Amino acid sequence: MATIQMTTQDFKDKVFNYEVEKDWKYKGKIPAMIDFYADWCGPCKMVAPVLEDLSKQFEGQLLIYKVNTETEQELAAVFGIQSIPTFLFIPVEGIPVMQPGALSKKVFQQVIEERLLQKDPQQ
Repeated sequence: MATIQMTTQDFKDKVFNYEVEKDWKYKGKIPAMIDFYADWCGPCKMVAPVLEDLSKQFEGQLLIYKVNTETEQELAAVFGIQSIPTFLFIPVEGIPVMQPGALSKKVFQQVIEERLLQKDPQQ
């Protein structure tokens, strides 16, 4: 599966509706990662093929969404996106983690495996 383009409405429908809910509660069944990017951003373009590779590597285990900050300004404002790329790592349970900057594939893999795919040892 490739990365998935996401609109503000998609975010409200599939991830979290911040207009209705006060406390964070992820709607998805598997972890997700959101790439806040812009078409003119050089580092965003460099990371794009890495995200495509990761979407294939973790197919069925992780969703990778892309949010264009130019067209989805409301969503970018909700998260206070100051620099791009910025990534939002969303575990199924718990609070998401925001990370600005272009990361290497190795760092992405480490965060995905340690923070998003880690099973609770008490289950």
